Amino acid sequence: MVQRRQILGGAAALTALGMTGPVRRAAAQSGGIRIASVGPMTGQYAAFGAQLRAGAEQAVADLNAAGGVLGQQLALEIGDDACDPRQAVSVANQMASRQVKLIAGHFCSGSSIPASKVYLEEGVLQISPASTNPKFTDEGGWNTFRTCGRDDQQGIVAGQYIARTYGGKKVAILHDNSAYGKGLADETKKSLNAAGMTEALYAAYTPGERDYSALVSRLKSAGVDVIYVGGYHTEAGLILRQAKEQGMPVTLIGGDALVTNEFWQITGAAGEGTLMTFSSDPRKRPSAAEVVGRFRARNVDPEGYVLYTYAAVQIWAEAAKKANSTDPRKVSDALKAGGPWTCVLGSVSFDRKGDVTVPDYVFYVWKNGAYAEV
Repeated sequence: MVQRRQILGGAAALTALGMTGPVRRAAAQSGGIRIASVGPMTGQYAAFGAQLRAGAEQAVADLNAAGGVLGQQLALEIGDDACDPRQAVSVANQMASRQVKLIAGHFCSGSSIPASKVYLEEGVLQISPASTNPKFTDEGGWNTFRTCGRDDQQGIVAGQYIARTYGGKKVAILHDNSAYGKGLADETKKSLNAAGMTEALYAAYTPGERDYSALVSRLKSAGVDVIYVGGYHTEAGLILRQAKEQGMPVTLIGGDALVTNEFWQITGAAGEGTLMTFSSDPRKRPSAAEVVGRFRARNVDPEGYVLYTYAAVQIWAEAAKKANSTDPRKVSDALKAGGPWTCVLGSVSFDRKGDVTVPDYVFYVWKNGAYAEV
């Protein structure tokens, strides 16, 4: 798994190479076609940036070892948006000025959506492995794709499960006001209400804080049994841990942003039994076996969005070959007209918006410091 020591080690290596700032060229990658992976390489969500980077680096290494794309080697740029919309726009402009042909990113929907407008104007193709807010593709142009599902699909699964499993219990729905967090919370609420269940509490919290005791006291006073969090693992973990410290026997349920081992590092044993929605484990798919083996030979477990990023680069390369061009518009046309594309995720096709046609959200549960499908 992408352990904290590996993330810190990677950051140290960048510093040693003198690669600072929001855009860096990945070490040991050089060539004629520039592509990039952009995400939160620093900040509180850096664990996910490490996932995107690991996936992109391995994909580029494997493609270059096999002869590159259209006879040219790939050069990988790494961009750091810190999950900040303004920094995302800045990085997007820098990537466009470098004539990058593909962006495998961003991670946060709040970064992907504004950055996509820059890429559209500058003619850059974007395939996000992780941005789930529907607006990313609903309001996107010809250049927006994703290898993950959408919040309106994820929210249906979550809301129906909560209504079916926790009927008669008091449910709180929390969110962090981000494009991802509020979007997912609202879709889950919509599904829950449609199933005939009304939440006991719907509230926002401020991300980045360390003390959520006032919020926890409010949850406790309302007699909440289940907390659904639309947000990221750092705050979700703290809210759960502090709730357990106040003696609340609650169950935490969240979305795909809890798919990182840092969640357990925050909660410890308090995280036992936490549920979350995510696509069925790509590490277990036959199509990924060979690539997973290469990751694990490097002591990296391709958890979370590692393989979704690998797939973004892999599918782009196949589409470029089919189009016989790396021109982003031609590759985009090939992506939508071609397929299904065979990749580490299995067989993937895109609809006219750039969404995958067959999302497969399932539930996972945290037990003994690890997560597995329910």
